[in-house]
Formats: sequence, structure tokens, C-alpha cells
Amino acid sequence: MPDPGVPGSGATPASLLDQVKSLACELPGLVSDRVELLALEVQRAAQALMQMVALVVAIAILGVTCWLAMWVALVNVLMQAGVPLLGALLLAIALNGIAILVAVARVRRLLPRLGLPATRRHLTAPPRPGPVPAAASHPENHPDERSVAPHAAH
Repeated sequence: MPDPGVPGSGATPASLLDQVKSLACELPGLVSDRVELLALEVQRAAQALMQMVALVVAIAILGVTCWLAMWVALVNVLMQAGVPLLGALLLAIALNGIAILVAVARVRRLLPRLGLPATRRHLTAPPRPGPVPAAASHPENHPDERSVAPHAAH
């Protein structure tokens, strides 16, 4: 059987208008399928995100529990070694304080990245070259021109 879309097959090729009409008839189905796929994927992503948040909360609780247990054990070991309870607790507090200071310093170093500096530089248009503002050309702003300016006025 001759194929109308293949040249030299004996049938007349479909006109461009017929092809556009055919595409227009199929377009709603194609878009609908894509939208349905997107909706299903968004739903799965939302479920995965909820599970991840719940797991992160559980991990945080377990991590804090382990951290506290470690410090209790360390204080206990220090007390067994003859360090008074107050001294062992102060050592634990000091070590935690140092860890806090290191973490805060790191956060401060990371803060500028939140402003997306490279993207801002890339997206910001460079200043246009133009005439020098009147304030910049005033003789008082240029010390080497002060002696010249009074003579030019006369």
C-alpha cells in the first residue's frame, strides 16, 4: 500500500494544512498527558519531602540524645579520675562553647553566599559611560586643579 507521506510511493503527500489540523487534534491529549505526569511527580516529590523532614527530625533527636549521653559518659569518666563534678561540667561546657564559636564563625563566613554575589555580578548591567557629573568636575574635588580654576574664571 502506498504511503502518502513518502515521496515517490504513488500517493499524494498530505498537505501542510492537514498535518497542522492533525497536530492540533493530538495536542490536547499530549498536553494532558504531560500535565498528569507532572501532577503525579509533584505528589510523589511532596510525599518524599515529608518523609525526609520527618527523618531529619528523628535524626536530630537521636543525634542530640547521643551527644548528651557522650557528655554524661565523659563527665563520669572525669569524676572517676578524681576531677570534681563542677570541674568536669565546666570542662564539658567549655568544650561545647568552643565548638559553638567555631560553628558561628563558619556561619558568618558563609553568610555572604546567601546573597548570590556571582549571579548578581553577572546579571547586573555595567554602568554606562557618560558625562562626568557636575560635582565630580568641580575644582574643589580635584586638588591639582584648584590653582587652575580661578584663572579660568577670569
